[in-house]
Amino acid sequence: MNKYLAAILILVGLTSEAFAQKRNITEKDLWDFVWIGDPQVSPDGSRVAFVRVTVNEKHEGYNTSIWIVSTNGGEEPHQLTKGDHDGQPRWSPDGKFLAFVRASEKDGKPEPPQLSILPMNGGDSFSFTELPKGAGDPHWSPDGKLIAFTSSSNPEDIEKQQKKKQKEEEAKKAAPSASASPSASAKPNDAAKKAEAESEHESDIHVITRAIYRQDNDGYADFKRPTHIWTIQAPRNADEKVQPKQITSGRFDEGDIMWSNDSAKIYFTSLHVDEPYYDFPKTELYSVAANGGEATKLNTIEMGVNDCAINPDGKQMAFIASANQPVNSYSEPDLWIVDLTPNAKPRNLTEKFDVDLGNGVFGDNAAPRGGGGNLPIWSKDGKSIIEIYGKQGRTVLASFDVASGNATDLTKGNQAVQRFRASPDGTKIVYESSTPTLINDLYVVDQTGGEPKRLTNINDKLFAQLNLTEPEEISYTSFDGKKIQAWVQKPPDFNASKKYPLILNIHGGPHAAYGYIFEHEFQWMAAKGYVVLYPNPRGSTTYGQEFGNVIQYHYPGDDYQDLMLGVDEMIKRGYIDNNKLGVTGGSGGGLLTNWVIGHTQRFAAAVAQRDIASWTDWWYTADFTLFQPTWFKAAPFDDEADFKNRSPITYIKNVKTPTMFILGESDYRTPPGAGGEQMFRALKFRKIPTAMVLFPNESHELSRSGQPWHRVERLEHIVGWFDKWLTGASKPEYDVAPEEVSPKKDSAAKKPPQ
Repeated sequence: MNKYLAAILILVGLTSEAFAQKRNITEKDLWDFVWIGDPQVSPDGSRVAFVRVTVNEKHEGYNTSIWIVSTNGGEEPHQLTKGDHDGQPRWSPDGKFLAFVRASEKDGKPEPPQLSILPMNGGDSFSFTELPKGAGDPHWSPDGKLIAFTSSSNPEDIEKQQKKKQKEEEAKKAAPSASASPSASAKPNDAAKKAEAESEHESDIHVITRAIYRQDNDGYADFKRPTHIWTIQAPRNADEKVQPKQITSGRFDEGDIMWSNDSAKIYFTSLHVDEPYYDFPKTELYSVAANGGEATKLNTIEMGVNDCAINPDGKQMAFIASANQPVNSYSEPDLWIVDLTPNAKPRNLTEKFDVDLGNGVFGDNAAPRGGGGNLPIWSKDGKSIIEIYGKQGRTVLASFDVASGNATDLTKGNQAVQRFRASPDGTKIVYESSTPTLINDLYVVDQTGGEPKRLTNINDKLFAQLNLTEPEEISYTSFDGKKIQAWVQKPPDFNASKKYPLILNIHGGPHAAYGYIFEHEFQWMAAKGYVVLYPNPRGSTTYGQEFGNVIQYHYPGDDYQDLMLGVDEMIKRGYIDNNKLGVTGGSGGGLLTNWVIGHTQRFAAAVAQRDIASWTDWWYTADFTLFQPTWFKAAPFDDEADFKNRSPITYIKNVKTPTMFILGESDYRTPPGAGGEQMFRALKFRKIPTAMVLFPNESHELSRSGQPWHRVERLEHIVGWFDKWLTGASKPEYDVAPEEVSPKKDSAAKKPPQ
């Protein structure tokens, strides 16, 4: 035998043996995942501070701490802070201190987060604010003397806090004398106690006068406590007592803090409109002196502005926004530039670049806490801007020429760049990336591109034990000639000569995209023996403006055909059992799941998650308004037929598919009463097999950042339902009543074999 062939056979054998020694991923592996969030590069570019996120010991929540790693590579990260809820690390301009936000507990109850600081030359961290409603989003002034931040604390809150402290101090002083002479103590005046209780009581009812009054995952809006900008002197040690100063005021929220180069001014965004939903999105840009005073409005930008960054000479601002005209269901976000002069007109830098700027594909395992955000990064000479964009199932980091808008990719391959930051001189760019077999890790790349260097291997120990497989990318042509991109996740021991049950998994949005990113749900379904098809039908992002917006006023509609043709494509391949088809999806995918089962009986089981059944009921109860003609041309009382025709509940009489509904009880984005609860009740009336799984205290983010126990139980119920109806597994928990065993059957079961 040829020695090279022998060597190859030995290598193949070793590889097969190593693969066989690994195990399939489980739903509970999620408890051992480690996530990275909010990377921040030190001023000298030598280190990266980041948030490390893990599941806590009880699997009821998440712990966050700040870690650090060298940008040289080859070194293990090490822990900087010891708190269980530390986040938002921010370097001082000289690199000697790291400001961060720490949330703690008192008497077993969570306390508002406060600003803390860690001396990087040694010493313990310490907190230096104690505002009653907490502090967050710290920004160092360029001279390093001040830290600007946001807080929703108001004067009444501070007054109450001071009174409470004063009483506690008085009680401490009185305690020794009272214990020494108990006979001298008198009973408190009941009337005084009652008056004190009434003065301290704060009503917990909500008097609502606005159409948008709550936000999914955040709860009810508190219009008495808008978010304002504060500053505080940056302390150098725990003994240095500093006092925060409120810089802005009024009844409107403020954000996007940006310092002027000379540390004299703070730029920020706001919108001084009480009910903005009556108009299309817009943003006001303000400046205010660092020591406070009257804020000056510089501009009103006729778009919803996000991710603002000032250029090195302090004369321009870059931001991400979508144009309001024409009125679309979906408008691609672009990278814009505007001069910091009164009423300057923004320039669309990427107008001719038909991709999603500042956006890309999504998965189920971004950091569930402490993830942070992205800001456009200006080069030191101000001639280019670094930003991400989404294209055909990938999220790419690129440099955009300020003069021409031309893009130069800094990353390549099948991955999704999620977070990115750079050193002040722009020479080192650190980014966080995910692939279908990698949750996230940090990489560093030169500003001109080149080969990236991996800095962390945060989940390697766990993933080395698992049989994780890459999905297969496929494409097919829909009924009108549109190309549909999709992925197929196969079981680790896949054999094309066998027949497998198929799960069609539909993404939400609807303007979102699957792609080359880690999906625990798909890996686990495949490990359980299912082939998973996850397509990007029309309406998905990362394929251009026309493809994303084509479903306007037709959702759901032709996207249903895209999905069914994808299933047909899989059946053509010969390894799918046509009698064992399942369909599931969340949010917009839940809506489409309901639509699918009302328009075909080809599926043997369905699981609709965080779904919509009635567009009318959803219009009235969701946490955001559709007062503009983006998804519907009018309100439901003005266009009843359109809302009815596009609502899955309209077709409930057609449904014969056994269907489960997975709902978060605190979901304000797709309220259960407008979705799964309606479908469930209707199917019960029609005696179609159904079950509803309600998750207490969970929002629309259940699958991505919900309680770890609940995330695992969600996966178990989805696959449990498919196991019951596609593979015939016994699942008595989904039966109305336990199956009774007759005495004859019971006695036969106990009879010993002959």
